[in-house]
This record gives sequence, structure tokens and C-alpha cells, in this order.
Amino acid sequence: MTIVVLAIVKVSVPAAPPPVLLVTSAASSQIPCLTRCLSIAMIMPAKERVISTVTMLINAAARSFPGFGTTGDNTARKREIAAFFAQTSHETTGGWPTAPDGPYAWGYCFLREQGNPGDYCTPSSQWPCAPGRKYFGRGPIQISYNYNYGPCGRAIGVDLLNNPDLVATDPVISFKSAIWFWMTPQSPKPSCHDVIIGRWQPSGADRAANRLPGFGVITNIINGGSECGHGNDNRVQDRIGFYRILPNFGVSPGDNLDCGNQRSFGN
Repeated sequence: MTIVVLAIVKVSVPAAPPPVLLVTSAASSQIPCLTRCLSIAMIMPAKERVISTVTMLINAAARSFPGFGTTGDNTARKREIAAFFAQTSHETTGGWPTAPDGPYAWGYCFLREQGNPGDYCTPSSQWPCAPGRKYFGRGPIQISYNYNYGPCGRAIGVDLLNNPDLVATDPVISFKSAIWFWMTPQSPKPSCHDVIIGRWQPSGADRAANRLPGFGVITNIINGGSECGHGNDNRVQDRIGFYRILPNFGVSPGDNLDCGNQRSFGN
């Protein structure tokens, strides 16, 4: 049996933001979403070192985004970290329904989008695609398309248009890309961060589209065009499954977990 507890992890940098709340484990037999794969974190051989590795990477990446995991009271912080790990565990999952220890023990398995992805290049004068480069999903949140790689790279000070594979080869940049996406609103979408901490207030148009505060809106932000607005979707249920099993660090997951009845932000 795995017992998950909370720890405060401090970052030793001048004028550091408040430390991010992360998970540690009192037993290392199974930590959902982390111990099975964790290729993103360049896993060390011993399972008990997994959490310390992720802690180091998350805190290094979070220095660029001081509001991540540090906004609000402890309940808000716990809920944000739980939601972040749930969504990124789904994005990188290697699980299947009958997998050992269940499907939710297999997050963080894949650095790159599986299959045979295309270029993911949309013509843009602001974020032009570099010759021979492909912008398919990479990293914890599987950032994709040149119009995401470009502004993400600018925000973290790395040329990702010319070097998109850094998201898959540099673990700190990998997590920075995920936290950038999480923290950055892209109109008409709010940021995942603002939704989960309760800062986002839906407009009349959002309410008419059934986009109400909750985990389901975060799914809508990430992949609503594919997964939301058509009733039950196994991908959405997988995200919810990860969120519930973490197990939210003793915090209620809240309402509106699903997005089956929400119109996507593009519609």
C-alpha cells in the first residue's frame, strides 16, 4: 500500500518564490503516475529516488513561473499540483485497462508523441517553422505546433522553433514547457492555473457553452476540440481517473470534472 504525504520543497536561489508543494512517499512500492516510467525525468535506478528527481526538476522549472503551485492556501496549492500531474500523466501515459497495478500507475512513460506524427506546422509570420523541424507533441504536456513552441521558447529563453527536440532531451526545459502552457492564457482560453485556483470567472458565452469552473475546463483547454462536447470520452475519463487516484492529497477534486457537455473553446 502506498501512503502519499505532502512535503515543502525549498529552492535555494536568491529571492526565491514560495516553495512548490510536491509529493513524497512513505512507501515506494507504487507511486501512481511516477514510478513505472518517468522517462521525462531521466529516472535513476532506485524507485525511492524518483520523487526527489521530480522534485528537483519541477522546482528548477518553476523558478520561471513563481505562481505555479504557490498561489493561495495549501488546499489550492495541493489541488493545482494534483491537477497538473493528472493531466500530464494522461498526456504521457503508457497504461492500458489491464496493466499491472492498474492503468493509472503508468503515467510519464513517453517523451514524444507516439505513432507517426506529422510536422504540426501552421503557416505563421510570427512563429515561422524552421526547415526540417517538426513540432509534434513533446514533454509532460505534449506541447505541439509551432505557434506553441515559438512563444514558449521566448518565455523561457530558448529557441524552440529551431530546436524543438530540447523539450524531449532537456528535462528542465521539458517541465518548463509544460508549466508555461499551464500558466499561460491563450484567448479565448483562460490558463489552466487560473481555472484550478479559482481565479477564472466564466463569461456569459462560457456559461452558455457549459464551461464552468473545474477540472473539465482544463481538459477543454488542453484538448477540447477532440475530447469535449460529445458525451462520454475514454480519454477524458482517463484524465479524471488520474486526478482521483493521486489522490488529490486529501483535497476534494471539486465539481465539473468532465467536459462531455462542454463546447470546446474553438466552437
